[in-house]
Order: sequence, then C-alpha cells, then structure tokens
Amino acid sequence: MSIAPLTEAGALDGDISGSEPLPRWVFPPESGFTADDLDRLPGIPPHTELIDGSLIFVSPQTRFHSLIMFLLERELRRAAPVDMRVRREMTVTLGKRQRPEPDLIVVRADGDTSPQQTTYQPADVVLAVEVVSAESEIRDRERKPALYAAAGIPHFWRIENAEGHPTVYVYELDPATGSYALTGIHHDRLKLGLPFEVDIDLAEIDDL
Repeated sequence: MSIAPLTEAGALDGDISGSEPLPRWVFPPESGFTADDLDRLPGIPPHTELIDGSLIFVSPQTRFHSLIMFLLERELRRAAPVDMRVRREMTVTLGKRQRPEPDLIVVRADGDTSPQQTTYQPADVVLAVEVVSAESEIRDRERKPALYAAAGIPHFWRIENAEGHPTVYVYELDPATGSYALTGIHHDRLKLGLPFEVDIDLAEIDDL
C-alpha cells in the first residue's frame, strides 16, 4: 500500500484543505514494527499483516476470493480430524518481524489457548492456504511461502484464479532443503491424502 507524502500541515499531499492527518501508527518506531505491535496499535485496520517489519494492509475482497474461501473452509472443516481445527484469517507469528495472516490455516487443537487469542505459533500450524490476489501476487507466490517453509509449516496450498475457476497448487515441505516441493496442480477436483484425507469438488464454486 503506497502512502502519499505529508505536507507541512500534516495532511496528505494533494488532499483538500482540512483533511485528517495520518494516524500515528502509520509511522514506524525507530526500531521498526514487531509482531507484538499488531495487538497494541490503536485503530489499525483489520487483517493487517507484518512482513519483514512492514505493515501490510488488505484490499477489498473479490467475489472469487470470497467464494473459494467459503468452499475450502467448509470442506476442510468436514474433513479435518478431531485433533485439528480450521481457522480463517488468523495471524501466525513466525518471528519478531514476521506475522502474516494466511487466508486459511489448519492448526493442531492444542494450539488454541484462549478465546482472546490473536495469533498462532508455526509449530501449531499443519497447513497454510493463500488465495492469490492481484495486489498480493508477489507476497502470496514468493515471500509468504518462503517464510512458511522457513518456519517449518509442513503443508502449503496456493490458490490461483483461472478465469473464475480455482487452480490449487499443493506443496509439501522438504525437510532436507527446508523449502516447499510442488506435489500437484489441481483444477476440477482436489483429492489428497495429506495432511489428511480431503476430496473437494472445486467446480462447485459455480453453484455457490
């Protein structure tokens, strides 16, 4: 997200006279933002992420994004074993300056610590899912998978919009290299045995 420069009066350059100044949390402290800051910055927008010490703000959700999220969340909840839970739009604290928010995660049940919990640890996460958006292509395809792999999250799915239909790229962590290996590309049906048995009719997105 780009931010226009401030004028001497404190308003955004190009704004009309009398515009509100930028909130204090836009400006990082001298030491930079940390993962804990997401819980204490007043007025921070919902679903803000921290990647490489920078605050990342989300764009409005597309219809495709909403539909595929609904489909995957519903089917993962049906398929998940009793010792796992599906969570939507919750952050994972990967390090002091890394706190991304995957679109979906599957976590171990004992990773739930309290109703006030705002984040998970990477050891709690079995699967991270990202639905690629136009404004987040590089993050979703490159930076975030690299962070998830480095943190040891064993499974990662990347969902691409192919003219309104989902294509699911499935990755598994290679412990020898510490990076993800592509294990399959799925168009009409997502049928897998890991991290647990799933069989999802991706074409159902047309009926939602």
